[in-house]
Amino acid sequence: MSRGKQANPFGSWFNLAMLAAESQQVIGLRMIRLAFGGPRADAESRRMVSEKVAAATEAAGQLMLGASPDSIVQGYRTKVRANARRLQKG
Repeated sequence: MSRGKQANPFGSWFNLAMLAAESQQVIGLRMIRLAFGGPRADAESRRMVSEKVAAATEAAGQLMLGASPDSIVQGYRTKVRANARRLQKG
């Protein structure tokens, strides 16, 4: 029997749950930004689409190279938190 490091059975679930919660926060912040309209809303909508395409492309490439699903989710969480910080600044 191996005595190596055992994976936390709740680690993946927690990581996904946190991504969902953090994403909801960013969705709310973006909705506010878009509701005000104008050049900032236009820039945000363009940024949102380009970021999503880039993140999906990056994730697909990492999966093809053998990355774990948890590492992909963690990468998304990093990007989502960065967006939350940026949007909270105003």
